Amino acid sequence: MPVSSIALQRQLAASIVTVSGVLQVASLWRNRLSEDVLLTALVGSIYLLIALGLFGRSRFALFVAVATCCSSALLLGPDLPLAAWSSLQQLRIAGDAIVAMLCLHVLWSVRKLPSV
Repeated sequence: MPVSSIALQRQLAASIVTVSGVLQVASLWRNRLSEDVLLTALVGSIYLLIALGLFGRSRFALFVAVATCCSSALLLGPDLPLAAWSSLQQLRIAGDAIVAMLCLHVLWSVRKLPSV
């Protein structure tokens, strides 16, 4: 796989994580202050840190992105039935799934390349 395609996939994953993190932090201004909103903003700040790592070249950031996005989607998903999810929750879970698949694909593609 060409290196430019790997870089493009990594940039796409970083962009999705950045948008998700900004939207989660912005929930502080959209909702009444509660424990759930503060927890969402904390997760959003973690997403922003992961995005910084994904804009770099480290494989560790890819592992962290996969673990965080999968655990976030699994923790958010089973609480409510699918029909009760808001469109933002559905979008967040879909974004987490896309980022996890992109990062796994990049990790698989660079498995034989020398590490930085």
